[in-house]
Amino acid sequence: MNKFKKMANRLSATALICAGALGFGMQAQAAEDTIKIGVLHSLSGTMAISESTLKDTVLMLVDDLNKKGGLLGKKVEAVVVDPASNWPLFAEKARELIEVEKVDVVFGCWTSVSRKSVLPVFEELNSMLFYPVQYEGEESSRNVFYTGAAPNQQAIPAVEYLMSEEGGSVERWILAGTDYVYPRTTNKILKAFLKSKGVKDEDIMINYTPFGHSDWQTIVSDIKKFGSAGKKTAVVSTINGDANVPFYKELGNQGVSSSDIPVIAFSVGEEELAGLDTKPLVGHLAAWNYFMSVESAENEAFIDKWQAFTKDEDRVTNDPMEATYIGFNMWVQAVKQAGTTDVDAVRQAMYGQEFKNLTGGTAVMNTNHHLSKPVLIGEIQDDGQLETVWSTDGLVKGDAWSDFIPESKVLTANWTYPYVCGGCQQPMF
Repeated sequence: MNKFKKMANRLSATALICAGALGFGMQAQAAEDTIKIGVLHSLSGTMAISESTLKDTVLMLVDDLNKKGGLLGKKVEAVVVDPASNWPLFAEKARELIEVEKVDVVFGCWTSVSRKSVLPVFEELNSMLFYPVQYEGEESSRNVFYTGAAPNQQAIPAVEYLMSEEGGSVERWILAGTDYVYPRTTNKILKAFLKSKGVKDEDIMINYTPFGHSDWQTIVSDIKKFGSAGKKTAVVSTINGDANVPFYKELGNQGVSSSDIPVIAFSVGEEELAGLDTKPLVGHLAAWNYFMSVESAENEAFIDKWQAFTKDEDRVTNDPMEATYIGFNMWVQAVKQAGTTDVDAVRQAMYGQEFKNLTGGTAVMNTNHHLSKPVLIGEIQDDGQLETVWSTDGLVKGDAWSDFIPESKVLTANWTYPYVCGGCQQPMF
């Protein structure tokens, strides 16, 4: 009897091993039949007000791609993590996505400090990040595609507009930002640009506040005082995240109107305005490459798809969403062209990719990992939308290195093989 029991136990153990092997094999097969996309955006903390929407944008794009049959005959899966507005945690979550989840590409980050945090991880592991937000430039990586605006596609045109007669002939400047790398570097570039135009130091005021800053009463009073010197004054805002809500509220409380001291913002769009009473803010400005109010067939279709996906006919769209949309679709095109998700192959296939933007033109990916896009300046309306008051005639090629920083002016970026360089010195003639 014991003999038969031993035989039965052996058969049972063998069956379990076979079943386990079969299950592992099926899991491995499922993994091989799936292309994973990492989503690295803050869903909590001070930046959630801006970044949560970009997570939903990627989910919508993945859903739409799967409805069309997936990619390379495989289903696409979005792997979402929450770095919680914690900059060191961004690096940990990036490594988790690449090494543990085995994602083929990552769409993520908003602040430059989060991008700087993850950059060494992407370069070490040779993975690919699509960064969809305006930034300060002064960086070039073979592992990052910068689909948001560089300074020459947002900050410089915005200040040039305000200097013009059309923009109010501004002579005094308040550079107000959140205290981290993007505002500080952008303001370094803007100060150099302003001084090249003859603006004196006493006509430039610079102020920084921490993330999540909420007490704006004294600062707005200082802004009003600085603007009372008899020269037309404007605020150039690089304030990020939920600090914008109390900042704009305090402007309204103290009666700072756009006709007195206009504010032009680089980090405030339709999503941030949706949480504000915009009536006191009518006429203040924002500079982006896209506004929801732009009339085009592509934009109308995108808005309809977005509101259907979110099941909310009041959900707004914004510029970083368009940058995500363009980058995602260019990556899909590059993967199809390369016939693989291999990073090195896809990187080469990215150069020259074109995709229709939502303003009616066509975005182009350049070998410096920046897009060519239009620049728009819009006025805040009482319904929270931005109405275009100025735009470039055509596309502006993003520049990684500023012409107004001497040590950067001589640098160029070109990541095509075999000429691979993100900070080469240009020949001087």
